[in-house]
Amino acid sequence: MSGIVFFRSTNYERVARFYCEQVGASVWLEQSACTICKYDNMLFGFCDAEETETGGILTFVTEDRQGVDEFYDRLEDRARDEPSVTEAFDIYNFFAEDPDGRTMEFQTFLHETDPV
Repeated sequence: MSGIVFFRSTNYERVARFYCEQVGASVWLEQSACTICKYDNMLFGFCDAEETETGGILTFVTEDRQGVDEFYDRLEDRARDEPSVTEAFDIYNFFAEDPDGRTMEFQTFLHETDPV
């Protein structure tokens, strides 16, 4: 079983292109007014609409801190903060915004052997 999360967007093609070019997703399915992207095992789509939906957070999980840092280097101009440890959830992460103003998170789960 699987699922897809959809978001309404006034410029869905530009947003889908951003996720492919900047985040590393691929187009899983192109429909008449929707683009469905795939990143690892996550499916998410953007559909043409008269208003943009920005609720929720798209979280991209990496294998390690280096992966988070690489995303930060690519997306620093969109980042809200620098990567840091969030002890409450035992993660290393940062938040950024996509072209629609939607929140993105890039994180890795810390392991007991990881320095804090």
